[in-house]
Amino acid sequence: MAIAHFSSLKEHLSEQIIGQTALVENLLIALLANGHLIVEGPPGLAKTRAINSLADGLEADFHRVQFTPDLLPADLTGTDIYRPEDSTFVFQPGPLFRNLVLADEINRAPAKVQSALLEAMAEGQITVGRKTYPLPDLFLVMATQNPIEQEGTYPLPEAQLDRFLMHLEIDYPDAESELAILKLNRGEALKEAKKVIEVISQADIFAARDEVMKIHMAPSIEKYIVDLIMATRSPEKYDDKLKLWLAYGASPRATIALDRCARARAWLHNRNFVSPEDVQAVFHNVLRHRILLTYQAEAEGMTTNQLLDHLLSLVAVA
Repeated sequence: MAIAHFSSLKEHLSEQIIGQTALVENLLIALLANGHLIVEGPPGLAKTRAINSLADGLEADFHRVQFTPDLLPADLTGTDIYRPEDSTFVFQPGPLFRNLVLADEINRAPAKVQSALLEAMAEGQITVGRKTYPLPDLFLVMATQNPIEQEGTYPLPEAQLDRFLMHLEIDYPDAESELAILKLNRGEALKEAKKVIEVISQADIFAARDEVMKIHMAPSIEKYIVDLIMATRSPEKYDDKLKLWLAYGASPRATIALDRCARARAWLHNRNFVSPEDVQAVFHNVLRHRILLTYQAEAEGMTTNQLLDHLLSLVAVA
């Protein structure tokens, strides 16, 4: 039932977001794992188009918010509006009350705005004044960061980054994909008819999430996940170099995220069990924003991705 719908959606997204296979798959993984993701990459790589196209294939509404230094928390959450005719205040919901929200260039807004968004992501609700308002059951935030321009930005603290299920890094497409992008753009300019896809209902999304959580995970895979996380906290047990490179390990939230993302990937690949390959495929995206490198690691030219590669090579499947 649901897997066929999601396979069609994945195919549709791949036709709309050319050359970004990883972004398409991980966007669906985040949806199935009921988490949020942060996407980092140069401008013009279809980050906005990706979540907009996802919204077209779901029974969901979408809103894009451009984060700027003058943005206020009320611009996200909404505010109480005074009605002079009856001397009352009425709550006007903000863009966070949509199902899919794009927080474009999240690091350009000050800390208060970032906190308002992250509270909504963590609690599924927002508070205005003395009242708390629940957000929709289907609620996914995709935040973007531009790695090129860092002047005038407000980097997210590590504790806030931990709220995101995954941190994706995307790069430019290859020449073949670039040609396909030209053809797609030309067709859209000529207003050629788009392929009609079946919209996935919210009930089907929630049913798919239940199926994901019921996928079989062998005790050995569970132990493998825990061992990977523990290696970030006690690196000296695995390698002296790893100890010198790792300043701070991953939290239990990373363990939960690794479990859910591995399950979602297995389900998307039409399997009823989780394999070590599923864990390894989502490992970098789940851990990239949850560990800190030491100054020595940075001085040696070590990147977070290289450290995670090294960590994967050290921890064996039970």
